[in-house]
Amino acid sequence: MAGTLRDFGVRAASALILGIVMLGALFFGEVWGLATVVAVIGVLACVEFFTISRRERRMPNELVALTAVASMPFAAAGFGATGLTAVVAALVISAFFWHVLIRQIRLMDTAITVFGAVYVGFTLSHLVLIRQLESGVYLALATIVSVWANDVFAYLVGSAVGKHPLAPLISPKKSWEGLLAGTLGTAGVWLIAGAMLRLPIGWGSLATIGLAASVAAVIGDLAESRIKREARVKDSGTLLPGHGGFLDRFDSFIMVAIVTYYALFLAGAR
Repeated sequence: MAGTLRDFGVRAASALILGIVMLGALFFGEVWGLATVVAVIGVLACVEFFTISRRERRMPNELVALTAVASMPFAAAGFGATGLTAVVAALVISAFFWHVLIRQIRLMDTAITVFGAVYVGFTLSHLVLIRQLESGVYLALATIVSVWANDVFAYLVGSAVGKHPLAPLISPKKSWEGLLAGTLGTAGVWLIAGAMLRLPIGWGSLATIGLAASVAAVIGDLAESRIKREARVKDSGTLLPGHGGFLDRFDSFIMVAIVTYYALFLAGAR
């Protein structure tokens, strides 16, 4: 138990620093400040993804992909979903131009280039789109806090009482008990946010958004775990004590951002 609390303390300290930066950008940097933070996180996470992919003898075009990742949040901030889609279109065109130009490049290299940028940059940029909705500051705040709640509740409960493995071949430490705790924590955040911040969304929709976000968090986490397992690496990087790399820290957020945006859209947020 002491080891669990010590590990949690290290994770919490790293998360606190990141949280201060993200919340500061959200509340004081307007949409452009948030876009800047998302761009930095996206670029660092994408670099880690390509580092992992090179262990599998892939040759992605980092210049094309990272330029797209850095551009996506700003395109979303300036032109909304249309701008974000335009950057993805430019990414695909540029990647295929590179594929035609360089004979040594194989189809899988081009696919990894496009996928890496979409996997990290396109998904995370939906937090900027959430920020632009009505009551967007509070919706983005609820999205961020819901991910933290999922992580904290799942980690503490799973470490303390987790007995039934969730996906033993992918991530042996994750348990069904942790999943349940994370789900309750995520849904609870959205319901509390609805009450305290008077969000323009019904209670049923808030609960549904919380459940969808929780499922997305688990999928994002397990997907990144499988990517690392296939490449035989423990962490995506070493920049964040207690978490590993940026991809390790934001693997859940990657899926939660995009799923939450469309869940909010379906719930009537505009």
